[in-house]
Amino acid sequence: MLTREDDIDVHALHRQGWTISAIARHLGKDRKTVRAYLNGRQAGVRQRTVVDHFEPFAAYVAQRLGDDPHLWASALYDELLELGYDRSYPSMTRAIRTRGLRPACEACRPTKGRAVAVIEHPPGQETQWDWVELPDPPEHWGWGKTAYLLVGALSHSSRWRGVLCESMEQPHLIDGLDRVARALGGLSKDWRFDRMATVVSPSTGKVSASFAGVAKHYAVTIKPCPPRRGNRKGVVEKANHVAAQRFWRTVPDEATVEEAQALLDKWCSTRGDVRMRATADGRATVATVAKAEPLAPMPAPYPAVLTVERLVSAQALVSYRGNRYSVPPQLHGATVSVSVRLGATHLDIATLPTPGRASPLPTVIARHALAPPGAGATIRTDVHVAALEQAALAASTTAKPHRSKERLPPSVAARAHAATLRTRPAGHDQAEHVEAGVVDLSVYAAAAAGRNTLTPPPAAPGTPNPTKESNTP
Repeated sequence: MLTREDDIDVHALHRQGWTISAIARHLGKDRKTVRAYLNGRQAGVRQRTVVDHFEPFAAYVAQRLGDDPHLWASALYDELLELGYDRSYPSMTRAIRTRGLRPACEACRPTKGRAVAVIEHPPGQETQWDWVELPDPPEHWGWGKTAYLLVGALSHSSRWRGVLCESMEQPHLIDGLDRVARALGGLSKDWRFDRMATVVSPSTGKVSASFAGVAKHYAVTIKPCPPRRGNRKGVVEKANHVAAQRFWRTVPDEATVEEAQALLDKWCSTRGDVRMRATADGRATVATVAKAEPLAPMPAPYPAVLTVERLVSAQALVSYRGNRYSVPPQLHGATVSVSVRLGATHLDIATLPTPGRASPLPTVIARHALAPPGAGATIRTDVHVAALEQAALAASTTAKPHRSKERLPPSVAARAHAATLRTRPAGHDQAEHVEAGVVDLSVYAAAAAGRNTLTPPPAAPGTPNPTKESNTP
């Protein structure tokens, strides 16, 4: 069984003209195994047949060594015995080495000031790749607070190119790899990356399953940088510094994405490629050295699907790479997704999935032929044009707009209301107000007298009681 890296090497060497026997001898594998993987067998699909006794304890060991990188293995072995580990001490240490569970202590292994070896880069052997985060792109780009630049540099000649991207997701990475490699003139044998998660596993350095197909499509070998080796990718790191300082700092605010990309391409060809390099035959420009590198021709782009979100304008148009494409007019102001399969000749515009609906899948509402990037073309269909005209006519009105300095005297109806107000008797409103506001207090007095049930106090001796009837005739 071959690893994913061996599988990639098999396809890369076979694309370069190696025979199956030569590949088998080079990798130390059987010819039937090499032939099976060339015929479509997938790497890394066989299940384990031996029980891994260390697997239940791997998380605990990783946590203990992460907390204390200098913990002795013998002390860790004593702890595992108490937790139920029944294997030997060498089995435990072998499992720790295989999984790479003991991290390097950076405080005890400084890289600054140490000796650096000179790394030989044969012509056409390696291309180095890296992302550059560029802050504060122009607001009208709609990319938020950060733009991204994918930089690819030939290690031998130091020739480099870059592509502006709005995301570091894998489809954008694949699109950038293809565009930069074409700008560099072809494919080298190796592609070197740092441990970016879209290419390799950051912890193990193994090629991800989703990127293995890309490497096989371009017939290149993936070379991840060793961990904690900051000088291993020095060519592209220097290109990153130049791109940030000499290109990005000078991009005008009013420039579009396509104009900024054109500025970068122009700088690379007129400034970057004329740098002088020391060669075995003397000094030569970067362009001269790069022209002599044996690069493989580019195949068709890898068919990844690139998807971005766009806001529909008031004219029912969607912008994508310097061109505009029409959609139905009822979508103006809405957010839609634009999907392009790399290498295809058309793009699809679809609605975004609605949360909570029975069918969350997006609905394709328009398909257009792709215009060249940055052409400034407007692609409309006859159906969309007719629908937009009908919507505009339905929303329009024939009423005459009001002028700011127009004479508009009171109308006949307003004068009639004014005449009614003038014929009312003088003081009528005041009399009504007074009449409605006066209260007769005698009404309240009568009501209070009728409700008075208190017993009067006793009269003094000899005083007649007015409440009793007198018997005097």
